[in-house]
Formats: sequence, structure tokens, C-alpha cells
Amino acid sequence: MARTITLPDGTTLPALGAGTWNMGDSAARRDEEIASLRYAVEHGVQVVDTAEMYGNGRSEKLVGDAIAPMRKQVFLVSKVLPTNASAKGVAQSCRRSLKHLGTDWLDMYLLHWRGSVPLAETVEAFRQLQREGLIRHWGVSNFDTDDVQELEQCTQPGECAVNQVLYSLEHRGVEFDLLQADKQRQIVTMAYSPIGQGGALLADPALGRVAARHTTSLGVATPAQVALAWVLRQPNMLAIPKAGTVAHMQQNLAAQELELGPQDLAELDAAFVPPKSKQPLAMI
Repeated sequence: MARTITLPDGTTLPALGAGTWNMGDSAARRDEEIASLRYAVEHGVQVVDTAEMYGNGRSEKLVGDAIAPMRKQVFLVSKVLPTNASAKGVAQSCRRSLKHLGTDWLDMYLLHWRGSVPLAETVEAFRQLQREGLIRHWGVSNFDTDDVQELEQCTQPGECAVNQVLYSLEHRGVEFDLLQADKQRQIVTMAYSPIGQGGALLADPALGRVAARHTTSLGVATPAQVALAWVLRQPNMLAIPKAGTVAHMQQNLAAQELELGPQDLAELDAAFVPPKSKQPLAMI
């Protein structure tokens, strides 16, 4: 059974979403990337994540074209750059993103990372967008525990719905305190790059051994499916791996079928040691 997460207002979403970093950058891959996103939504994915930074709007435009026939089935997320996080900048960036995406509203709008603009100003700008009906929820990205604590000083409980951070087997630092800090505040943690970058993670022998013990509806499990299932097993966790082809998206969807057992988890802990102390927040 596919896992779900619940936002502070009670909205329930599938825990597997779709990321779009670097999508829209190649005209040759455009049709395939659009097909992948449409396939995902047709097969139960709701959260589609993008950002104004991705390709300077190219990702947003591709996402807009992909979801146009199925907008109401999609929980659409975009992000504002910290350099645009002032009251005026947030208003302008949001409207520009909406234009790129070809939609009247965002389901979630995130501050991409901390910048020099006071958090209270950005938060009030998000509230104004909610009052205008341009966004339904808001959240943050790349916020460490101290940032989440600081955010409490200018928000009400349940206002910040999501904290999107780097989380995978090779980046486990958030397990020490951030995952619990988010959960205590009703903030859903959204994991970007859950299966790593560039294939180094997936080449680890431990992942290969675990994968060999499991099967999905597509056959013997792959290291990528194990890495994704490992992230999805966490409560209060929404994962947004990117898949630029339908075949890759099918693999991601099938990862939801995996149930990792104690032996699997112990073997992965031995290869990717959990944090024993506070670590700086990893970012890509």
C-alpha cells in the first residue's frame, strides 16, 4: 500500500512525488519529460515540485505544459529565491511562476533557502498570497533545526507546512535532530535527491545486496528502488525523485512496493552510518 503524508490542515497526499530539477533544459528531451510527468500523475503521483531557479523558468514552463490537461489532479509546488524573498519580490516571483506554469494558483510555495530578507517579511508576503488565493499552502526549503526554531517566532503552529531538504542514504545528517524538529511542529519533511546524484550512491555494494533479495512488479529490485524505499519508509516524509523518462518513472512508482526488513536496514546502516552528532545541513 502506498504511503501518505498529512499536512497540518488535514490534506493527505501520496508520499511519493516528482521532482523536476534540470528538466526543461533540453529541447530533445522535452517530449519524453512531459510524458514522464503525465504518466506519474495518471498513476497516482500528486506532488510535482519545481522552482523559479530551475533553468530560469524553463522547468516551470515544461511542468505547466505537462500538467495542463490534469491541473486539478496535481499538488503543484514551486519555490522563490531568497534574493526575491522581500514583500515586493515574493509577489512578483509568484505571479511570474504562475504565468510560466499556466495556472491561477500554487498548492505550495516555498522559500528556497535562507537569505538576508527577514523571515517575518517573507512569511507575511506568503500570507498575502494566500489571502489573494494565489497559493494554498507555504513552506520552506533547506532550513536546519535552528532555522525552523527561528521561524516559530513569526508564525502560528501549522502555518509552515513543509521543509524541503536533501535526504538520502548518503546524506543522513537530518536524522540527528531536524526530522524530529519538523515533526514536532507539524511540518512535513520533503526529501529532494533521495536516490543521490550521479550514480555514486547506487554503485554501493550494500544496496546491490539488498536489492537482490527483493522483487517488485517489474522484476528484481534495483539499487535505486531500494534507496527510494529507504527514504519513503520514514514517517512524515515526502520524497520527490526526478524521472525524465516513463521507464524511470515506472521504476520509481514500483519502489513503493518494497518493504525493507530488519536485515536490510541493518546492512544499510552498516554501509551508511547514521549520524551520532549534529552535522551541518547538506545542500546541493
